[in-house]
Amino acid sequence: MNCNEIRELMPDLASGISEGGQEVKRHLEGCVECAGKLKEFRATMALLDEWQAPEPSPYFDTRLQARLREEQAHQAAGWWAWLRRAALAGAMAVLLVGGISFWRIQHGVQRGPIAQNIVAIQAEPGTAVGDLQILDKNNDLYANFDELDDLQVQDDVTANP
Repeated sequence: MNCNEIRELMPDLASGISEGGQEVKRHLEGCVECAGKLKEFRATMALLDEWQAPEPSPYFDTRLQARLREEQAHQAAGWWAWLRRAALAGAMAVLLVGGISFWRIQHGVQRGPIAQNIVAIQAEPGTAVGDLQILDKNNDLYANFDELDDLQVQDDVTANP
C-alpha cells in the first residue's frame, strides 16, 4: 500500500471502524509520516468524543415563541398591507409600460412590418447593393415576367391563326 491509500483509510482507522489488514499495519510501521498522521487523527477523534453540546437556556423556547408571535402580529397588518402591495405592483406596471412606450417613441420604432421601420439607404445604381435594391423594389414586376411571356405567346397565336 502507498501513502495515498492509507490517507483515504485514516478516518476509519482512527475511529476504530476498520482495523485494516496486515498490509496497512506494515505500512504504518514503516512510514513515520503516516503513523504520525494516524496518531493525530486519533487524538482529534478523542477530543470530539469528549465534547458535549452546550445546553440551551431554559427560557429559550419561551422567548422564541414570544418573538414568533410578535413577528406574526407585525406582519398581519390587515387589508392595508395588501392594498399597499397591490398599489405598488400596479404603479410598477404602469411605469414599465410607460417607459417602454417612451423608448419606442424616442427611437422611432412604430408598429407594423419591419420593413416600415428600416430607413431606406439608397446605393448607387450599378453596384451590388444598388442592384439588389432595384430587384427588391421591382420584385412584383420581375415575378410576373413569365405571365407577360405567356400573354405575348397567346397574342401571337391569336394574331396568326
